[in-house]
Amino acid sequence: MARSNLRYGLNKGYPTTVIPKTAKPSNKKGVKTEKKVFVKSIIREVAGFAPYEKRVMELLRNSKDKKAKKLTKKRLGTLLRSKRKVEELSSIIQEQRRQAGH
Repeated sequence: MARSNLRYGLNKGYPTTVIPKTAKPSNKKGVKTEKKVFVKSIIREVAGFAPYEKRVMELLRNSKDKKAKKLTKKRLGTLLRSKRKVEELSSIIQEQRRQAGH
């Protein structure tokens, strides 16, 4: 509705021209694109693991899952982030075992 320069009512306020909104590409948060996955893998290859990640991997190898989750929760802030990180690191350990086996 157009504003009518009134102080009160449904169309109160200074009359302005409405700028139509443009459609933005809908890339939902959390959706991994191929480029994102590729860049993350390159960064992981170059930079390696953070010291706390190395410690967590060592705890996972010694089957101390609860301790690993507690450590990552303290470092990352929330339990959901902690679970994701532990899952990611445990999948990396499995991948390393597969590479060693072949």
